[in-house]
Amino acid sequence: MLLDLRTITTPGGRAFLNTLGGAAGDEIVADYVSILNATGVRVEPQLEISSTGMPGAEATPAGVRVDNSKLMDMNAYLDGLAAPIGRQVAAASIANARQLFRENCTSYHNVDQSKFVPSMLIPMKTIFPGDNPVVLAQRMPPLNPIVNTVESIFDDKMVVVNASIRGDIRGIALPLLLDLERKPVFLHDNSVPTLDNLLDESRGPLAPHPFYLSGQDRADMITLLESFSAQ
Repeated sequence: MLLDLRTITTPGGRAFLNTLGGAAGDEIVADYVSILNATGVRVEPQLEISSTGMPGAEATPAGVRVDNSKLMDMNAYLDGLAAPIGRQVAAASIANARQLFRENCTSYHNVDQSKFVPSMLIPMKTIFPGDNPVVLAQRMPPLNPIVNTVESIFDDKMVVVNASIRGDIRGIALPLLLDLERKPVFLHDNSVPTLDNLLDESRGPLAPHPFYLSGQDRADMITLLESFSAQ
């Protein structure tokens, strides 16, 4: 579906969204088809399908799969792209921040950004202490119920589609910490505009990712984060 969103209009795609969201999933497809028709875009996906499977399965969420060798070729190409280089700073200027990072952040983040990010998920309540989900609808296991924290948009991306589709928890995947100097927004919901805001305790103890520093420690940590490279 990531290669051509119009796959959700196929029978398998419709079945997938119905499984995830019931009538709301059906409505999403219908609205999408209306938009495609109104803008003169073909509804049928333009993909070369090499295999089919059960809609909802991890390998074939919409019931189809493109050629696996082409997917591997694309992965190889993406893996070969050079990572952005971080801000150039003197090692001595970030020594204090690097120690703070090791002491406080390495349960979930790598100090060395050239290493693969751990594949684990952070439980929503861990990354977002203010998580207070309300059940909107029940679903068949392994899917978790459709839940939403009304007071926040942080969990909105995971309300319907999350890792429970493969029997995992409702939570957040770990990001690579690269190119942060140029990054315009932070957190998974893009709700924090700067690293200075991210590390400012005024966001409160129940905010997403509540790790805070002040004064020179905060300034040093910002410099460290902006300097991260995969080199």
